[in-house]
Amino acid sequence: MTQVILGSILAAVVAALAYRARALTPDGAVAAFVIGAIVFGSGGWPAAAVLFAFFIPSALISRVRENRGSPRNGWQVLANGGVAAVCALAATRGGAAFAAAFAGAFAAAAADTWGTEIGMLSRTPPVSILTLRRVEAGRSGGVTFLGSAATVGGALCVALVASAVRVAPLWSAAAGGIAGALLDSVLGASPQALRWCSACERECETRVHECGSSTVLRRGAGWLENDGVNFAATLGGAIVASLAAL
Repeated sequence: MTQVILGSILAAVVAALAYRARALTPDGAVAAFVIGAIVFGSGGWPAAAVLFAFFIPSALISRVRENRGSPRNGWQVLANGGVAAVCALAATRGGAAFAAAFAGAFAAAAADTWGTEIGMLSRTPPVSILTLRRVEAGRSGGVTFLGSAATVGGALCVALVASAVRVAPLWSAAAGGIAGALLDSVLGASPQALRWCSACERECETRVHECGSSTVLRRGAGWLENDGVNFAATLGGAIVASLAAL
C-alpha cells in the first residue's frame, strides 16, 4: 500500500511538471498520471526507470525538433503507455514474460518516437517501407536510413535501462522495441487512414487538416488512425519481447 501511495504521488508530480512544460494537454496529464501510478505502484523504482527511459528522451527529442509546443493528448498517452501499464500490473503476479512485455511495449513506443522525430531531419527523402517509392516527409510508413538508425537507438535506450535495473533481458526488450516500430511502419503504409484536404490539395492523416478543413478518406480504414497504429505497435512490441524472454 505504501508503494502504491508513493507511486501515485510521484506520478502526480511528474504529470504536473510535464503539463507545465507543455509536453501534455490536461487530459494527457490525467492519462499520464494513471499510467504512471500503475507503473510506479506495481513495479516500484525499477519500473519507473523504464518509463522514464521512454518518456524523458522522447519528450525532449520531440520538443527540440519542433521548437514549439506540441503536447500529447490523452489518447496519445494511452496509445503509447496503456499496454505497458497493463503488463506492469500482470507482472506483479510473477512471470518474467510479463516484465519483458512491459519493457518491450515502452521500447516500441520509444523506437517509434525516435524514428519519427529524428527521421524528419534526414536529407534523404523517405520511401514507403512496402513499395520503396518516395513519400512525403512525415508520412506514416515512410522510412529513411537516419530514421531507422534512430529507431534502433530508441529501442536500445529503453532496453539498456530495463536490463540495468533487472526488469527484462536486454535483447528481449530491444527485439520487442524494433519489432513494434517495424509493425508501426507497415501498418502506417497500408491500412492506416490516409486522407485528402481539398482546400490545400494535400494528403494528410487527420479528419480535420491543420488548415481547419474537413478531409476525405483516400486510402486505408477510416477508423484506423495514428493512435490506433501506435497502440498496435506497443502491443506487438510487448508480445515479441515476452516470447523472446521465454
